[in-house]
Amino acid sequence: MSANGRVPLADPERTTQVRRLSCERCATPVLVRKSSLAQTSVQWPDGAEGCAEFAEVLAADGRPRTAVIPTCARLRATIEQAVRSGELAVVDQ
Repeated sequence: MSANGRVPLADPERTTQVRRLSCERCATPVLVRKSSLAQTSVQWPDGAEGCAEFAEVLAADGRPRTAVIPTCARLRATIEQAVRSGELAVVDQ
């Protein structure tokens, strides 16, 4: 169990071909698995406060952390670039 009380998934299907990537904007490290072109799994570290885009949304709205923020556009761009360059494989392709 992690410090925040969540139990990490140990399912081999979900942990196969997971890559560590860092956002091109804020360098926040995440674990990413690209299951298909349409499906991406991202596991944020416990301290996702380092995400500059999330920090801007929170400063503007005061909304709760990442649960209501749909995505970080810069991280999405980083992931898409990693797929194009071959750094991140699409599992079902």
